[in-house]
Amino acid sequence: MSIWGKVIGGVAGFAMGGPLGGIMGAVAGHAVDKIKAQEAGEGPSTFTGYGPDARQVAFTTAIIVLSAKMAKADGQVTADEIATFKRIFQIPDDEQQAVAKVWGEAKNDAAGYEPCARQIASLFANEPQVLEELLGALFHIAKADGVMHAEEMKMLANVAIIFGFDAHAFERIKHIHMGAEGMEENDPYEILDIDRSASDDQVKAKYRALIRENHPDVLMAKGVPQEFIDLANEKMAVINAAYDRIEKERELK
Repeated sequence: MSIWGKVIGGVAGFAMGGPLGGIMGAVAGHAVDKIKAQEAGEGPSTFTGYGPDARQVAFTTAIIVLSAKMAKADGQVTADEIATFKRIFQIPDDEQQAVAKVWGEAKNDAAGYEPCARQIASLFANEPQVLEELLGALFHIAKADGVMHAEEMKMLANVAIIFGFDAHAFERIKHIHMGAEGMEENDPYEILDIDRSASDDQVKAKYRALIRENHPDVLMAKGVPQEFIDLANEKMAVINAAYDRIEKERELK
């Protein structure tokens, strides 16, 4: 079963709690008292003792919920935006209806995006790489129609703060996914998050660390589903290209 199929079924085996659990409980048609318990915040605050499946279900649920709320950021949700979401993540035909239910419930949910973002930040508090991948996926969705609306960027910046990223980190993440405004090429040092004054050995060490942190097996173990690894690979392509430029500039060996 793909991660999309697990999203609905995962609620029964993993009481997510909080606003995400409330949305999923409503979609799954759980008993009213269980939904109320979830909305009251019952459920784990971290993933201690939970395996990769629980992490991946939570990650995917967060993507669906936050993207639905981001689609509302400019005041409307169109069929094109929902279709774009389905296309980007290549949801199988037989699972699109279930995903659409989650999207619809999140869209109609009266709460803003902040409670959901705070919950996912808490669940992945010790996994900043996972939170960065989730933020990167939201960037991918926001720019899919070729226009980044001001309200969407504002939401992304606020989600980044909730996730624990400072202004510099947010600019680096935006740099990776959007490029640098007014520049033909990204600053490779900004991409690698290292100062231009760094030694050659420091540059090499930073690059190796990024390769390790963003390896698909590492990300999947931390909670990034297989279905999202292609997006992680796109990020790695940007990192590799940045290092290649520095390597040529410095004539590294």
